[in-house]
Amino acid sequence: MIAVDFDKGNGIVPCVVQDAETGQVLMLAYMNEESLQKTMKTGLATYWSRSRQQLWTKGETSGHYQHVRQILIDCDADTLLLKVEQDGAACHTGKYSCFYRTIEGEEIL
Repeated sequence: MIAVDFDKGNGIVPCVVQDAETGQVLMLAYMNEESLQKTMKTGLATYWSRSRQQLWTKGETSGHYQHVRQILIDCDADTLLLKVEQDGAACHTGKYSCFYRTIEGEEIL
């Protein structure tokens, strides 16, 4: 297994989350070593909350779980890509993806 370089990001790495079937980017989160291990063990996406300084499993409160189908790592081993099967909305606003508007503010999804 390739070692993730958590040192570059002070113990965390960015994690892009993508719909495994459509390829649509759903969100960006962060993972530390513990959240990655929990994700790999349970098959449910678990992240590190920078604001709360704790682990959180996507869907714990909303029921909108992310079932991990594949975990990819970039060439520098400091960014992860999770391909998931998303239950319901990925975004806390209720949108399927966090990326639903242009920089000008126009909603596209």
